[in-house]
Amino acid sequence: MSFHEKIPQHRKGLVYIAFTAFLWSSSGLFIKILTLNAYQISFYRSLIAAVTLLIISYGKNRTVKFEFDKLTILASLFYAGILIFFVIANKLTTSANAIFLQFTAPIYLLFLEPFFLKTKFRRKDLITIIICISGMALFFMGKLELGNIYGNLIAIAAGICFAMFSLFVKWKKTLGNENTIISIIFGNILVGIICLPLIFNELAISSTQLYVLLYMGIVQIGISYFIFNIGIKYVSATESMIIGMLEAIFNPVWVFFGVGEVPAPTAVIGGIIIFAAILIHNFLPVSKEIIRK
Repeated sequence: MSFHEKIPQHRKGLVYIAFTAFLWSSSGLFIKILTLNAYQISFYRSLIAAVTLLIISYGKNRTVKFEFDKLTILASLFYAGILIFFVIANKLTTSANAIFLQFTAPIYLLFLEPFFLKTKFRRKDLITIIICISGMALFFMGKLELGNIYGNLIAIAAGICFAMFSLFVKWKKTLGNENTIISIIFGNILVGIICLPLIFNELAISSTQLYVLLYMGIVQIGISYFIFNIGIKYVSATESMIIGMLEAIFNPVWVFFGVGEVPAPTAVIGGIIIFAAILIHNFLPVSKEIIRK
């Protein structure tokens, strides 16, 4: 038995989702570097991601069935909503508001998952979410604003889409259908279709911009969501969103090393609180279980 096979499935899922959050977080740096508008980035990134996911799926000897069942369609629509609404929110409100409000997703899942998937409501999830939201408020201290009400509402919509996407992907897996990657492929294609009319006269890009977009499409979206799709098999939808909050603290790390932007002391403290809460939530119970054995 290999080392990978010896890792408990739940812990394996935690690692997969944490690594996914790390890859997601790189978008902040590269969006700063690119001189393209948000819709150009979304168009190219999503189409490249769709092709990447198809290649990976077929390369792993997986049969990609183009299913059009209710769960697949709903997951695809909400996935596209995550990317589109987050882009629009960033145009209408502050970046801090958009990120903060998107990561209200675990709050919705805390109640939706037990209702739809008949899972047990866990008090420790609620406590961890409250601590993480508090840490994130500290993280963005001085950057959060009332902003444009429409932008804030759309950022909340992005968070709802994030929650619903995770819920429907998890739901499909609980029914024994592992062909959930198709929802992400469809979702990326849908983003491309939505953005195309908005950038039809701005399709030209430089070679440097293409290289950055290739990274974002292949790694930051394509590979990351492929890993997320594997990881969510072993953790609850609520847990996947709690761990996904790591994206908010990884993001300024990329920006710091990329363009030298130093985070404020309160941001560092907030990041530590979020990281500690997620670490204790996911690994402390496992440690106790091992000790009892």
